Amino acid sequence: QVQLVESGGGLVQPGGSLRLSCSASGYIFSIGTMGWYRQAPGKQRELVAAITSTASNSYSEDVKGRFTISRDVAKNTVYLQMNSLKPEDATIYYCYGSVRSRTSGMFSAYWGQGTQVTVSS
Repeated sequence: QVQLVESGGGLVQPGGSLRLSCSASGYIFSIGTMGWYRQAPGKQRELVAAITSTASNSYSEDVKGRFTISRDVAKNTVYLQMNSLKPEDATIYYCYGSVRSRTSGMFSAYWGQGTQVTVSS
């Protein structure tokens, strides 16, 4: 069993910063790409940022220059530093991981439960 648990969401004023964390635990053999998605009510889940196992990262155009994704391989943890937050960034953020479990030996997609980010004055 593999679990991804997010933390770090909350309320911030426009222009402020938040740092999201997501830790993977369980019967993990290795982790490939990890990333963050967000989903606003009534909309599809969209990719915010992703980082590969070799630390190559990518960002959506909406957040490029404001958000930074990083990971601690030893801790099976991915971070999302969000700066210059805008009201339109407010929604639920989901952590994603492509994890090779010790039980199956195969890579599968795993998701966290989501963490709410609210940007409001």
